[in-house]
Amino acid sequence: MQKKDIIRLFEALKDINPEPKTELNYSTPFELLIAVLLSAQATDVGVNKATAKLFPVANTPEAFLKLGEEGLKKYINTIGLYNSKAKHAIQTARKLVDEFNGEVPRTRKELESLPGVGRKTANVVLNVLWGEPTMAVDTHIFRVSNRTGLATGKTPLEVEKKLLQVIPKKYMKYAHHWLILHGRYTCIARKPKCHTCPIHDVCAWTEKTI
Repeated sequence: MQKKDIIRLFEALKDINPEPKTELNYSTPFELLIAVLLSAQATDVGVNKATAKLFPVANTPEAFLKLGEEGLKKYINTIGLYNSKAKHAIQTARKLVDEFNGEVPRTRKELESLPGVGRKTANVVLNVLWGEPTMAVDTHIFRVSNRTGLATGKTPLEVEKKLLQVIPKKYMKYAHHWLILHGRYTCIARKPKCHTCPIHDVCAWTEKTI
């Protein structure tokens, strides 16, 4: 995709939603970290339903440790992979208390040292909390990037690296959200809504129906 088309793409998405935000509900850095950790292979809606009951009871590393793994499971058992997520969340809470004074760290290396926190989760936290120009490539961004021709690649990491190269700096703060929301609501996996797509004119997908 040419630079002028990339600019056209992001300007169109910006016009629709100038300052997009994550659809995960949170009020503190720790709540966001936990919400993102729980969101792997789960919907934001499902995570929000669980955390709406969980966070009023426990929303700090110390409170999580008091709740314990079995106690945590009772709040998140509607979320996929809740057993392993509960284990990782408690281990992360322990590490935050023991090594980071109960605070969510601000570097990728430190974030990825937390149990259950991979590159994608770290990227979300860095971008959402501190506005860092990161790109967390989930299934939506992977699909949109490859379909449109914005950044093609066979792996999320390959797509992430290309996106960081081609997206103009002024769009990087919100690019992650724009692409996710576009993939979640318009460029969906089955029967994408090409007829209402605001960027169909720069999309390189050969199967688009417009």
